[in-house]
Amino acid sequence: MLIKNYSSELMAYSAEKAREEAKKHYGNEIYIRGLIEISNFCKNDCYYCGIRKSNKNCNRYRLSKDEILECCKEGYELGFRTFVLQGGEDSYYTDEVLCEIIREIKSEYPDCAVTLSLGERSKESYQSLFDAGADRYLLRHETAVKEHYEKLHPDSLKFDERMRCLRQLKEIGYQVGCGFMVGSPYQTTEYLAKDLKFIEEFSPHMCGIGPFISHKDTPFKDEKSGSAELTVFLLSLIRLIKPNILLPATTALGTLDEKGREKGVLAGANVVMPNLSPLSVRKKYMLYDNKISTGQESAQCVEDLKKRLKEIGYKVVTARGDCKE
Repeated sequence: MLIKNYSSELMAYSAEKAREEAKKHYGNEIYIRGLIEISNFCKNDCYYCGIRKSNKNCNRYRLSKDEILECCKEGYELGFRTFVLQGGEDSYYTDEVLCEIIREIKSEYPDCAVTLSLGERSKESYQSLFDAGADRYLLRHETAVKEHYEKLHPDSLKFDERMRCLRQLKEIGYQVGCGFMVGSPYQTTEYLAKDLKFIEEFSPHMCGIGPFISHKDTPFKDEKSGSAELTVFLLSLIRLIKPNILLPATTALGTLDEKGREKGVLAGANVVMPNLSPLSVRKKYMLYDNKISTGQESAQCVEDLKKRLKEIGYKVVTARGDCKE
């Protein structure tokens, strides 16, 4: 099987072909998204996640509307034209609260896109947020195999519900992102192949993948991390499966490998998501151990990011960065 028997030669060949496909659609341009981690409260208890409900060591916080708007103001001045509001499933953020935030962002920055990554909600909720101006929604499917999904989540979270949400987001008209962890517990190469098949069939606008990294306060605390190398190879395969996809080089990849972002871009990725969250909360949004949270992943280091990408032949652009059909 392609994944099971990959080699350095195959990785290099795939990366070359993936770069060619990415450049056909996006040239050498890299889109930056301003990531705003709005809350680490979560009603869920996913076995792999550091902000799971049962983690009593998690120092909880949530950002106010004014704090979120201040992050957007700083990000806009730095050149960001997409803001990603990400958080746990926090009941504080009702449709009413979120719609007000979205409308204010769109009113203040009409040339910007708003992406949400706030978990499972009802179709009515997704529609309300879309009507308020949200453009994109990221919801990782985590695994395309039901039996595997059930090993990563408590009984309260259902595989079929996750798939319902993804389908409905697409029906409403969002640009939709899915994604999965590479090397999560119980994962097999056959499961990874099914993830790739799911991406081919679902045809998302975006796909975020990163290596699994354990967290000390979860049931998976002793599980070994996924492979940065395999993650990079899979980025190339996803680019080749869906050539126009928006493909991030993720923070998790940069956490495991200092050059992870550059390797991701050279394997076909075309999006990076520096952190716009207030410095005071970055270390609190700890989905996994040792997550980089104050260094080169941060929005304030965008000039360094531009320099690093320029060294490998790419340029950061100030643009919404929509998926090119």
